[in-house]
Amino acid sequence: MEITGIISALVVGLIIGALGRLVVPGKQAIPIWLTLILGIIAAFIGGAIAAVFTTFWLFVLIVQVLVAAAAVVLAEKLYTRGT
Repeated sequence: MEITGIISALVVGLIIGALGRLVVPGKQAIPIWLTLILGIIAAFIGGAIAAVFTTFWLFVLIVQVLVAAAAVVLAEKLYTRGT
């Protein structure tokens, strides 16, 4: 993978993280940096899951956002338990 591919994957991951946080109702008690990291991870995981079924960009985006939303919910439960 070239450097431009890595940079674009990181940018997409940041957007996916923000969208995942927006999908979850209510106020999340996790820092924005954690949301962005979860978005980057969710973009890779969601892309891999969606690739099993199809490469249609809209389906891939929806799966990535759903994975990011699930990660935000899980991280919020774990983050607030520690405080």
